[in-house]
Parts: sequence; structure tokens; C-alpha cells
Amino acid sequence: MDRKKIVHRLDTPYSTIEWPLISPDDQDVILELLCRLLSPLGLHRMSFITPSKGKRKRAHKQNNRENTGSASSVPPVPELAGYVDVGLANISRNLQDMSANKGAAPESEKPGTVGGKSPYCIVFVARSGQSSAFHCHFLQMVALASQAQPPDRTVRLVGLSKPCEDRLSAALGIPRASSIALREDAPQAKGLVDFVREHVRPVEAAWLREARSGQFRETNIEAVQTKVGSKKAGPSQPGNKTE
Repeated sequence: MDRKKIVHRLDTPYSTIEWPLISPDDQDVILELLCRLLSPLGLHRMSFITPSKGKRKRAHKQNNRENTGSASSVPPVPELAGYVDVGLANISRNLQDMSANKGAAPESEKPGTVGGKSPYCIVFVARSGQSSAFHCHFLQMVALASQAQPPDRTVRLVGLSKPCEDRLSAALGIPRASSIALREDAPQAKGLVDFVREHVRPVEAAWLREARSGQFRETNIEAVQTKVGSKKAGPSQPGNKTE
């Protein structure tokens, strides 16, 4: 019979934040609308942008300088590119800026903008196949960033539980894409934004209200029952061998 013992550990006394629940059917619709929206970006990248191969020789760089005239024939990047951010670090940094922009914006910026750009309206995260350590911070950051926006424009966080990273990467024409953020007033995105706002609830951070209430909360100490592993036998000592 396995032996058991009680282990005590500290836990937060405040309420935890849960990912917004999204039905599998709604996730399929959101993923389809998102890939359709992003496909022009991937098509432009694959058609007119040469993939990077690391360091290049000087002679190749010189040829690029001589052929700068041909660059004028490349069509401009779709307007949507200015409303889409990709990558965990980039999105996290912009969410932090949104949270710090809760007060009045500078006169040089339009109200509600961050650094002259529209704020985020949706953050998409491919959760499948990733450790939660890579994206669990989005819950707190989106909740804080939403407080700087009007109630009807709170940032939605869409956690896609199905494997979809390869499909998102193909739509964007890049090797990997696990986190994508869409800004307000993105062109051709109204259908996607309206669907997400209708079917995905905002991130609820009850601990923000609890922390600001000023009410004392006792330390939360949890008692967890765990199994005790079998004790390993030590190395035999010389001279202790029995005949």
C-alpha cells in the first residue's frame, strides 16, 4: 500500500482568470474567417518577398543594390498588414502600452490610439501543442488593456484549442505563427470582429476588483495529499555481505 503525506503550499487568495469558453463549432468559424482575412498577406509575401536565408555574400548584396530599380515593380503590401501583429513578444509589448495608455492620449494622437495606431480588438492564440507558460500571461494583459477601452470595444482573447498553428502560418506565409493580434478598424475584418464579439465574452479579471477593494485577505494555504515514493536502497557496504 502506497504511503501518503500532506504537503502545504501557498496559493493566491484572489480569484483566478479563466480562458473564455468557445464552442468547437465557433472555433472552426473563427479560424476559417481569420485565415481568409490573412491569406492576402501570405500571398503577397510568397509572391514578392524572398525568404531570408541568413547571411548573404557581399556580391549578392551588391547585385541587390544594382537591381533596386526593379523593386518599383513590386506592388505595395496590403493595407491589412498595418493592422496585424504577429509574435508573442510584439503583442505583449503592445498590450502593455495599451494598459499604460489608460489616461488621456497626447494631443498628437487620436483618442483611443496607442503610438498613433489603433488599439487591439482581438488577440488570437493557438494554445494546442504549447506549454501554458508561453501564453498564460495574455489573460492578465488583455484584461488590463481592456480597461483602457470603451465598454463596447473591450479586447477579446480567442484561445484556439485545436491544432491550427500550421494553418495560420500558411495563411501568413511565415514559418510559424502562434499568436496574432488584430487592431480596430482593420479593413475587410468587420465580419470576423462582429462574430467574435458576439460569441466570445470579454476576459473577466475579478481579482482586479478584489485587489482594489482594500479588503484584507488571509494567506491561502492549501493542504494537498501526495504519495510518498518508495525509498531507494543504499549501496551495499563492503564487509556487510553475508555468507
